Amino acid sequence: MFLAVPSHAQLFGGDDVARKQIAEQSKRIDALRLQNDDLTARLASMDESLKSLSAANPALDLAQQLERLRQEMTQLRGQIEVLGNDIQMASKRQRDMYVDLDTRVKRFEQPAAAATPPEPQPASAATAAAATIAVATAAPGPAATSEAEGRAYEAAQNQRKIGNYQGAIAGFRNFIAQYPKSPLAHRAQYWIGDSYYNLRDFKNAIASQQRLISGYPDSASVPDALLNIASSQHELGDAPGARKTLEKLVARYPASEAAEKAKRRLAALK
Repeated sequence: MFLAVPSHAQLFGGDDVARKQIAEQSKRIDALRLQNDDLTARLASMDESLKSLSAANPALDLAQQLERLRQEMTQLRGQIEVLGNDIQMASKRQRDMYVDLDTRVKRFEQPAAAATPPEPQPASAATAAAATIAVATAAPGPAATSEAEGRAYEAAQNQRKIGNYQGAIAGFRNFIAQYPKSPLAHRAQYWIGDSYYNLRDFKNAIASQQRLISGYPDSASVPDALLNIASSQHELGDAPGARKTLEKLVARYPASEAAEKAKRRLAALK
């Protein structure tokens, strides 16, 4: 005889795995940042050495030493750039894990709340009749995420996670077309732009994130969308446009995590 495993046990078992993955991702990000700091320090030290050699006695034959230092500095800059990109991608994956975990928890909480109606209270016939009329005429509340919506959204997310960005774009577009009023629609639109960015189709990435901003102006995804637009503008060589977008992000959403990243990027651009 088989015993059914409660749904909440399955949920929290999956959450434990997700939390372990997030913890491992945090350790990797910390290690990458330490490695990045070490390379940056080495680069600064080599820069000082290069300046000292340049200021030394010109009669000495320093050409080979200078050239070797320049080559090593170029390699270090390349390593730092790669590490910076790794840190950014690792941070994005970590944020995705949190979003997925939060989505699963919300899907669990909504059916649980709906399955536990309030206990009826004794009332007179007149009170009961009035209550019936009030329920019949009340405006409907916001629609909860249905099981079908959750499956469709998760299917598109899975395509993105395995690197099938074209499949993810198609999946998220179909999701928005089928569930335009879903509370996950704004996130689906964000991931369309993010997927285009990963495909290095920066123009479509910008256009997709602009659709998110215009279609869902109150979405919590807007700061991330602006950051993605700035990154796309930078990749397209539009440094002034990227700076303007980052400044807008900091001004409008100063308390967001995206604004903190924007501030660091603005400082690096100076």
